[in-house]
Amino acid sequence: MTMAYDLRILRDEELLDPRIAAFLEEHLADMRRISPPESVHALDLDALRQPGVRFWTGWLGDTLVASAAIKRLDDEHAELKSMRTTAALRGQGIAARMLAHAVAEARTQSHIRLSLETGSQPFFAPARALYAKHGFEDCDPFGSYGPDPNSHFMTRLL
Repeated sequence: MTMAYDLRILRDEELLDPRIAAFLEEHLADMRRISPPESVHALDLDALRQPGVRFWTGWLGDTLVASAAIKRLDDEHAELKSMRTTAALRGQGIAARMLAHAVAEARTQSHIRLSLETGSQPFFAPARALYAKHGFEDCDPFGSYGPDPNSHFMTRLL
């Protein structure tokens, strides 16, 4: 069931808000809890500040509830990163809105392909289903990724 909400998606230029740091640390802690260290590919705050990365947050009022980023791989290809919805609001359509925003932004940057890496474990099944519902298909490792039994790779044309 999707609830009615007023989600604001904001571009975060400098990532200085301590709520963002806490939200991302929670994300990294989950990834480290579920995946072995060599299979954790989530970006930390410093990596999200690098050139070629665009990062957005989703807010309900003053509460940070979601994040998404895209990382430029080359002129035509970008990678979806840092997709997260706060646990209490999962299944409410927030991730779909963040994903749609990231896809639209990738298009405005003239990318023709958007790819992602997510986990292969059961914890990530809802994410894989969301991506498939929005046109992502399984693919081989891309960019600097290699084969990893803990990773699941997906891509879509824009």
